[in-house]
Amino acid sequence: MQNMPSSVSLVDVGPRDGLQNESQPIAVADKVRLVDDLTAAGLQHIEVGSFVSPKWVPQMAGSADVFAAINQQSGVHYSALTPNMKGLEAALAAGVREVAVFAAASEAFSQRNINCSIAESIERFAPVLAAAQEAGVRVRGYISCVLGCPYQGDVSSEQVAQVARELHAMGCYEVSLGDTIGTGTPGATRALIERVAQHVPREQLAGHFHDTYGQALANIYASLLEGVRVFDSSVAGLGGCPYAKGATGNVATEDVLYMLNGLGIETGIDLDLLIDAGARISQVLGRKNGSRVARATLAAR
Repeated sequence: MQNMPSSVSLVDVGPRDGLQNESQPIAVADKVRLVDDLTAAGLQHIEVGSFVSPKWVPQMAGSADVFAAINQQSGVHYSALTPNMKGLEAALAAGVREVAVFAAASEAFSQRNINCSIAESIERFAPVLAAAQEAGVRVRGYISCVLGCPYQGDVSSEQVAQVARELHAMGCYEVSLGDTIGTGTPGATRALIERVAQHVPREQLAGHFHDTYGQALANIYASLLEGVRVFDSSVAGLGGCPYAKGATGNVATEDVLYMLNGLGIETGIDLDLLIDAGARISQVLGRKNGSRVARATLAAR
C-alpha cells in the first residue's frame, strides 16, 4: 500500500490527558492499575500524569504516587507533562525519565490557557529543556490547535511550522501536532504536515487527533501517507473536548489499533488486553466506553 509503514508507535495519553478532565476524584490505585494494564497490553509509551498545580488540575495531584507504584518495564517510556521548572523538578524527584512541554499554535488559545503569548510560553520552556537535558531526560513537545482554535478559528500552517521549528531547535526529540478541537480534515492534515516537515523531519513528528467531528481516524490515515509514524491516542477514548459541549475528545487507542491491524501495520499491542484495560477504567469512572471497537467487541463476547 502506498507509503504505508511496516510499524507505528502509539502513545497512550489516557492516564493524563484522559483522566484530567474527569470531574470525580480517581484513586491512585485505579490510575496505577490503568498504567499497568496498558503496559501489559504492550504499549511502548504511556503518558502517566502531569506535574502541575493541583489547584488547576486536581486529578493530577497524585502523579508522584502513581509513578512510585506502577510496574515499570524496561523498554517502555513512562512520561509526564511538566509545564514549568517547578513541574520538572517534581518530575525528576519522582524519577521520571521523559517529560513533555506544551505550546499553542494560536495566540488566542495561548493567552486564554496560560495567560501569555506563544513566544513567551516558548521562552519559559528554555530552562526546562536545558535542565532536562542536563539530567539526561528526554523532552517531547506538544503543539495544540494546529488545525483550528476555539477562540480564533483558523490557524495558519506557517504559525504551526514556526512553533514546531522552535521546539525542535530547543531540543524536543519529537513534536506532536495536536488537533485540539478535532476540526481538521485529511486534506488539511496532509497540507499541514508537508508545511511543518520543511522545518522538522517527518520521523520526529507525531499526530494527536481529537475525534470531535469524527475525523480522527481519517486524519491518522492521511498522516500515515505523509510519513508520520507516531500517534497519540487514549484508551477507551478517555477525555472529553472542553471546547465543544458533549463532544468526544481523544481518539480511542482501540479504534486506532483496529485500523492499523487492518492495514497490516505492526504496533506490538494486544487488542484484547487493551479492550480489557479500557473496559475496566470505564467501569471505575462509571462512564460509557468511548471506543467503538471496544463496545462492539465486548457486546460480541
